[in-house]
Amino acid sequence: MLRVSGLNVYYGESHILRNVDLSVPCGQMVCLIGRNGVGKTTLLKTIVGLLKPRTGAIELMDSPINTLSPDKRARLGIGYVPQGREIIPRVTVKENLLLGLEARPGKRRNATIPESIFELFPVLKTMLGRMGGDLSGGQQQQLAIARALMGEPKLLVLDEPTEGIQPSIILEIEAAVRRIIEETGISVLLVEQHLHFVRQADRYYAMQKGGIVASGETSELSRDVIQQFLAV
Repeated sequence: MLRVSGLNVYYGESHILRNVDLSVPCGQMVCLIGRNGVGKTTLLKTIVGLLKPRTGAIELMDSPINTLSPDKRARLGIGYVPQGREIIPRVTVKENLLLGLEARPGKRRNATIPESIFELFPVLKTMLGRMGGDLSGGQQQQLAIARALMGEPKLLVLDEPTEGIQPSIILEIEAAVRRIIEETGISVLLVEQHLHFVRQADRYYAMQKGGIVASGETSELSRDVIQQFLAV
């Protein structure tokens, strides 16, 4: 689904990502772990097109996407939920969701919100007329994920989806993401610090000082790796 090879990214002359190799297979969840400031968000922003690499390759479904703008990458099937959610506070939940249609190939603007969205996030159906900014942090996160799903992505990229959210909502989001993968075959790449959520992934990559320093199946995550790369 996604392959990143030899990626090097700079902010000015500061070398942020160093020869990063990473892959996300079809229908799997891959988790990127590491302490703050090691380049995780920079990597996600580069994959979705918000930052340009100096060298290296990014491929989606075996096609290079390095030169494509973020909107073109979205229409090819990359759905992105940034850190902080970035829902639009002064428009309604329904309007936030419908904005996700912009990422669909062909821009089918007359499409409706599928019932599957409300099966994943039932609370949103009861709040369609409320302003996005009036929702709790956990509800906004569910809205942000649902909005990304409106674009019918093939790859869902999530940047710390549980940050600042109460534990009961974290479990709901975990369950929803696993259900998305199982029922739709969507691949997921996420940055996460919450150990329980990390273990829901199929594989992990650990970052340190801008590079990948460990990887493997999450079922084999050792205590040493957890203590070194997760804030638990």
